[in-house]
Amino acid sequence: MNEQENKQEVVSTFSIVAYDPATKEWGIGVASKFLAVGHVVPWAKAEQGAIATQSFANTTYGPEGLKLLSDGASASEVLKQLTDSDPMRANRQVGLVDKFGNAATFTGEKCLPWAGGKTGENFACQGNILAGPEVIEKMAKAFEDSEGSLTWRIMDALEAADEAGGDIRGRQSAAILVVKEGAGYAGFNDRMIDFRVDDHETPIQELGRILSLKLERPGSKEKDADDESVTKNSGTEKSDTNKSDADKDSE
Repeated sequence: MNEQENKQEVVSTFSIVAYDPATKEWGIGVASKFLAVGHVVPWAKAEQGAIATQSFANTTYGPEGLKLLSDGASASEVLKQLTDSDPMRANRQVGLVDKFGNAATFTGEKCLPWAGGKTGENFACQGNILAGPEVIEKMAKAFEDSEGSLTWRIMDALEAADEAGGDIRGRQSAAILVVKEGAGYAGFNDRMIDFRVDDHETPIQELGRILSLKLERPGSKEKDADDESVTKNSGTEKSDTNKSDADKDSE
């Protein structure tokens, strides 16, 4: 390990970058056994794309990659330019989607195992120091199978990856960033969703809780109605039982 590697803490993590062509939104979801992973990995700009940089993360990949995307380079072209010029590319991992949803992912040969990635229509998943390839497979499938807003589809993917084993070192932080032109506070910027859990025993669940305060989760009303129905039925059954006991006492 060279001097620069010794100075860097490895950002072992799993992440997804994704695009919704119907709503023109770009987003990143990330989780890790790393303090405040949200301040390192996610980078996005509306009408340009989204980038996740991790594993001895080179944070210049964020702004430099977005600049290349804004200049018209495709996801694969940006990925090649970023990694070709990086002498430590063997340690890097990065995923990105461009303004059209084209996706690319890269895992250097020195990334700690298990490490790898997968691309699909409008998304790329990647991770390192994972329980195994099933983490990425489940993550990708959850995104592909989910419906609703891009934000909650990204959360579905994070939850699936976590359930599949996630980061083998454990859990600590998670973040989600979704951008859309003019969708930020008062329309002044593009940061539609920007939530982070920096240090928590169950960061993905906590991130979902916080997100639900801003954006209702698909199916949550139906679940509440089902829970209320179960509660009412339980109350009815208890009442019937009490009535039956009272009848027995009167006999």
